Amino acid sequence: MQVREIIRIKGVALFTTPAQQSLTSAIETMAEHDLGSLVVMGEGKMIGMLTFREVLRAVKQHGGKLDAVTVGDVMVADPVTVPPDMEANDLRRLMIDKHSRYLPVMDGATLMGVISFLDVAKAVLEEQSFENKMLKSYIKHWPGEPAKG
Repeated sequence: MQVREIIRIKGVALFTTPAQQSLTSAIETMAEHDLGSLVVMGEGKMIGMLTFREVLRAVKQHGGKLDAVTVGDVMVADPVTVPPDMEANDLRRLMIDKHSRYLPVMDGATLMGVISFLDVAKAVLEEQSFENKMLKSYIKHWPGEPAKG
């Protein structure tokens, strides 16, 4: 299974924010839509990622006073990205190695979406379920032993 298939299963909904947006406003968007990440955009391209990890760090660093903090102050600039033809096993390994729960998928300069660790788990489970059904069907229709004469 490739990353493009995980994107297909997940869907292409993408939530973005500008770097100048207040962090509190970004947090409201994340909470309202049950998101773990936002893509930070600038001049029509991705310039960073904001995840709940950066939000928690900002809360700690600023003692909970986030009024003057912007998304750009805390985002991960130039995040690790993955191509759509990457295999799911390589993607999982990369996510674990980089401690990344969210990775943007880039096809050249085009942002295709963001893959979460949960998206990967769901896609792998769906693929395994399909394979399981196919194997059960194959076994069910397995030719019997020849009749003894």
